[in-house]
Amino acid sequence: MGNTRIASPGHRRGSTARRGAISVLALIGACLLSLTATQTVTGQPMANTSDTGFAIPFAGAPAYEHVAPPQMTSPEQLNQPLGQALADTIAGQVGLDRADALTEQQYRDLSTGGGVGGSREAAEVIVACVEILTNTVGRPLYSEVNGQSTPSVLASYGLYVNPGGLLESPANVDAPTRQVNTMLAPGGFVGTWLRDNGAFRTLAALYRSAYTVQAAYGFAAQQISGAAQLVTNTKGDVSSEVGMSMAPPLWIVNFALIYILNPALAAEMPAYWAPIPPQVADAITASPTGQVPFGDYAAYFE
Repeated sequence: MGNTRIASPGHRRGSTARRGAISVLALIGACLLSLTATQTVTGQPMANTSDTGFAIPFAGAPAYEHVAPPQMTSPEQLNQPLGQALADTIAGQVGLDRADALTEQQYRDLSTGGGVGGSREAAEVIVACVEILTNTVGRPLYSEVNGQSTPSVLASYGLYVNPGGLLESPANVDAPTRQVNTMLAPGGFVGTWLRDNGAFRTLAALYRSAYTVQAAYGFAAQQISGAAQLVTNTKGDVSSEVGMSMAPPLWIVNFALIYILNPALAAEMPAYWAPIPPQVADAITASPTGQVPFGDYAAYFE
């Protein structure tokens, strides 16, 4: 990610926040308890009164559902990025500010394996996650498809093509964007690195934001979505599928994480979600791995 634009934060971060000021584990536990009280006995998603078409838990916390991207209404909106102004507005709505983001040096260290306790392997996972979740216009991913390096831009669908040419949801167990969950867990690599490198304000701001409650909804959504990790959206008598990363709670969780890394990168996330072509959604759902060869289905996205 050597050509990534780095946003300059308003000022360097202090280290006044206490190391143990917030227990995200306790917060997420409380959120999960609250969430399970709204679930049906069978574990099926419950309907809500929102007009976005998503049901709980895929809708996330009602107070934040409106913050997530709406469904696209015109072709030119497909895979378009947020832009910095909208990203900053959304950050404010979920409880974050540019001043909460890492400094240029902190971000550079984290994303290259540097800093205290840095890990090149962890950095590669983090960079891959950002690239997948910002796979919008002007930021294609390249994969080996039928022996050729092939670009793809699919963020609005909540899908991506992995390096081996398989089309899947970013929440697929194969994806870096799913594997990073262990690094984000309390006591995991990311929180430890932030504390050890003086990013106390960033960590505290993240845990105070909508990230915490939305992570609980996102976790619940992933647990009931099988290998495909797709989400059903229903408006009136019209139902469609979209990848898990575009469901409100997961999108907001990912936005918050990317924003605190680098606000300029969060601005590259998709501004609208798009229904997956039915033939593609059916194939992903039918696949035991939640993956299908992109070469077989690329024409549906043209």
